[in-house]
Amino acid sequence: MATSKSLSPDAIPFLEPGDRLTRDEFERRYAAMLNLKKAELIEGVVYIPPLPRFREHAEPQAHLMGWLGHYKVCTPCVIAGDNATVRLDEENEPQPDGILLLKPAYGGQASISSDDYVEGAPELVVEVSASSASFDLHTKKAVYHRNGVREYLVWRVSDRQIDWFIARGDAFELLVPDALGILPSEVFPGLWLDAAALIRGDLAAVLAALQQGIASPEHAAFLQRHANS
Repeated sequence: MATSKSLSPDAIPFLEPGDRLTRDEFERRYAAMLNLKKAELIEGVVYIPPLPRFREHAEPQAHLMGWLGHYKVCTPCVIAGDNATVRLDEENEPQPDGILLLKPAYGGQASISSDDYVEGAPELVVEVSASSASFDLHTKKAVYHRNGVREYLVWRVSDRQIDWFIARGDAFELLVPDALGILPSEVFPGLWLDAAALIRGDLAAVLAALQQGIASPEHAAFLQRHANS
């Protein structure tokens, strides 16, 4: 006789951390767990992160998305999202904290599927991590590079450090700040980041630096180039 906790023969099994699944099976189980907010398939293995803490994750993520969102408002050829499911390949379906994509109509390398998921590698992925020991800076970093993510930003909150990687050849290389300490995206002209201001919580300074990037000739040329495409 089945107990109240038993699964019927037709029930869809729960996702469990460490499960080894195909992407299709991962999606089937994820869709059946209506209360689950985040799970990722990385190299064929299921990862379910712990509940996010406010100061260590939720607030930094909100600040990053405010930065990306402001750039999106001023750059009509891009789209941004947070916690989007991204189908990279048959063994990797991450759910990054933030992404920025060039719209497919303007030559972007990722697309939005008929069932409303991101397919392919976003041009920019951002993640909020605890420290340099994070999963984001090791296994996921390799997966993102292998699948063609062009820029990868990781905010190591406990370390008070932001790493912005650029895909060059067979590796990610750290983006070097300019003379004023600004990190300028190479893929999205005008997407400038005052990392020190972001780390200390000075959002006014973060947006001021970004606005300078948006007012730059490089951003104007980027808009003009895609307006004509």
